[in-house]
Amino acid sequence: MAAYKERKVTAGIFALRCPESGQVWVGQAQDMSAIWSRTGFTLRHGLHASRDLQAAWNERDGQGFIFEELERFDAEALAIGRARILNERLAHWAAALRAMKL
Repeated sequence: MAAYKERKVTAGIFALRCPESGQVWVGQAQDMSAIWSRTGFTLRHGLHASRDLQAAWNERDGQGFIFEELERFDAEALAIGRARILNERLAHWAAALRAMKL
């Protein structure tokens, strides 16, 4: 438990792709090491906030989706303006990948 609490948490930007449909979703996370677990849990239980993503997941029984880390930021990079930086990078990746924001 102590090791978990002391681990270095890294924020970042991630993508979730559905190659079959060509759809891509991008999101930001305060803890990249836990975001796929959390996202997968909400999708498997039908609780994800993105209705488009949840519908695509349900339609395919969660098969064929690819999780991808796009960018990680260390604490120093986010020391000033954390929310602004994450929002700017999220917008960048959404535009670059023609993706929907989560």
